[in-house]
Amino acid sequence: MHHVTKDDLIAEIERDRASHIAFLQAFIREPSPNPPGDTRRAAAIVTRYLANRGIEASIVAPREDLPNVVAEFDGGRSGRRLVMNGHIDVFPVGDGSGWSRDPWSGALEDGCVHGRGACDMKAGTAASVIAFSYLHVRRAALAGSIGLTAVSDEETGGRWGSRWLLENDTRWHGDCMINAEPSGLQTVRFAEKGTLRLTFTVRTAGAHGAYLHKSESATRIAASLINRLEQIEAIVPDLAPSLRAYLALPDVRAAADRAMGAGAADVLTHPTLNIGTVQGGLKVNMIPASCVFEADIRMPIGLDAARVMQTIHTILADYPQAEVAIQEAASNPSNSCAHDHPMVGILARNAETVSGVRPVAVPSLGATDCKFWRYHKVPAYIYGPAPTRMAAADECVSVEEFMTVIKTHALSAWDYLTGSE
Repeated sequence: MHHVTKDDLIAEIERDRASHIAFLQAFIREPSPNPPGDTRRAAAIVTRYLANRGIEASIVAPREDLPNVVAEFDGGRSGRRLVMNGHIDVFPVGDGSGWSRDPWSGALEDGCVHGRGACDMKAGTAASVIAFSYLHVRRAALAGSIGLTAVSDEETGGRWGSRWLLENDTRWHGDCMINAEPSGLQTVRFAEKGTLRLTFTVRTAGAHGAYLHKSESATRIAASLINRLEQIEAIVPDLAPSLRAYLALPDVRAAADRAMGAGAADVLTHPTLNIGTVQGGLKVNMIPASCVFEADIRMPIGLDAARVMQTIHTILADYPQAEVAIQEAASNPSNSCAHDHPMVGILARNAETVSGVRPVAVPSLGATDCKFWRYHKVPAYIYGPAPTRMAAADECVSVEEFMTVIKTHALSAWDYLTGSE
């Protein structure tokens, strides 16, 4: 019986393709750049869509301009709870230069829907909302319940979005969470690197540029320190042997490289250091009295901030002119859940049925709201479209991939809540 219903589900989602595309276009056409992060008009598109399908959504807004749209329903009998999560805010576009069409056009051309947030992640959030509405119609056949959280504030840390919901209402925890952030159809994501953001300040007396015997140069000290900080990239994470073996598998490495670019597989299990900003000096013929630079360190599973800071403080012992401060609000531990959880198999099997491509479970380099579920010990998995020009000009999403993600999430939720593993 389940299979017949699943085939019906796929057929129905496919039949309503035009409606799904129209919803995504309308969603993109309500700008929600973050900063400033105001998502009220884009959130209204989501609540209206659900209302039109007889689903009552609530707005939870710890900050008025950053609403979170939440909805839930129970199946016909008790069982597990699945949460579907996506974000409404998107990267900003500045003055829109470099775009070949209006960044908020939502234009449908060449089999793609165009605009800021198309792949990151309005297509994914729309897919979750659409899948949720199809499951709602069939709720009597499901065991358990589904919660939907379409949130704000993801691009700036989640304090008023997912993090707030999970800290203030256990209804949104669930037994498992699925999300459609851009992962590419070849991968399911089960882990993310942690982020450690640091501000280094170097201070010296400074002097006239010709009088180098009177003062050290803050910029030259900073340059030397930056070179020494490369030692961070040599720290070896403390990975569970089974996970280390899994991440070394050739098909896992190949999937990571395909999804995130050649070399990604190597970087997944190592810390990386990026010096994002450097500011020093006032004038070409003055010895700088100060230099401030910011470092963005990405920590793999099995490496925590304390170990990185230990290395940094050892290095700083040689640089009495320098000090470091952690940007606490922008720093988060690495996070992971089981790479062989039943949901991974469910997503992989349904994705293969729909698209012909069986995704492989790999960690992510960047951060998403999934981390908050994992910090609460809830397994959270991502399966979403390709990150086509994500955070860049001319962002877009393939309609075929959008449809694949809707179907895969709907079918996977169905299997999870009917015990079809």
